[in-house]
Amino acid sequence: MSHSDDDLYREQSINFLELIWGQGYLSPGGPQEVARLLANIDLTAKRVLDIGCGAGGITLSLARDYGAASVVGIDVESPVCDTARKLIEDAGFSDQIEIHKVIPGPFPFADQTFDIVFSKDSIVHITDKEALAAEAFRVLKPGGWFVASDWLISHDHEPSAQMKQYIALEGLDFAMASPGRYQRALENAGFANVALHNRNAWYCEQAKLELSELSGSRREEFESVVGIDLLQSNINIWTAMVKVLETGEHCPHHFRGQKPG
Repeated sequence: MSHSDDDLYREQSINFLELIWGQGYLSPGGPQEVARLLANIDLTAKRVLDIGCGAGGITLSLARDYGAASVVGIDVESPVCDTARKLIEDAGFSDQIEIHKVIPGPFPFADQTFDIVFSKDSIVHITDKEALAAEAFRVLKPGGWFVASDWLISHDHEPSAQMKQYIALEGLDFAMASPGRYQRALENAGFANVALHNRNAWYCEQAKLELSELSGSRREEFESVVGIDLLQSNINIWTAMVKVLETGEHCPHHFRGQKPG
């Protein structure tokens, strides 16, 4: 399947991110961070929606490692969906996992379809957090959980100059929102037992280690995959990102809420 010129995650970018975080993983922490995010959430025999499934590593893990009966992964870009389908087919899980390319907007699923709605570090691309929370609530069965992580900004004001520089270097359609806005969006959608957990301290140290690998110990390995120019571009991104992590303005969070039963 051909990709669009608007695709943010193409093959070279996918390969680069997988070198950092593992095959099929396009966001920080790999399987260990997924395990932290899913702590005390039982997926056994459940039907799960994975919003922003990316290259499919987590989507596969939800069925293979966490016992979900079926998983539907959705994303808006062809390259990552193609990569995810191949990963899942190679692993022998095509009967349990579906990958769908969708258009931005309401989810193409009926009310009360899923036991769990999951997302890891992808809804930063969705501007309307309130509509997202309402849609997650709609497609969940009573008693079901919305469990997610995302990249947040610590306040509701104009981003600092450092944050603006970082977002510009990323070149992605980041729509960061504050913890307070996420809390309100979830509660106003009807979720109970809403909880947020700041992961800034963890990722600040993790990002410094990643930058050290990019610019030092693994530089030749990364150059061989993406070339000097793209590697240097990412070194610049990580350098800017570490600065806003250190100030706390960039504050990745875990959050969850339960649809009343």
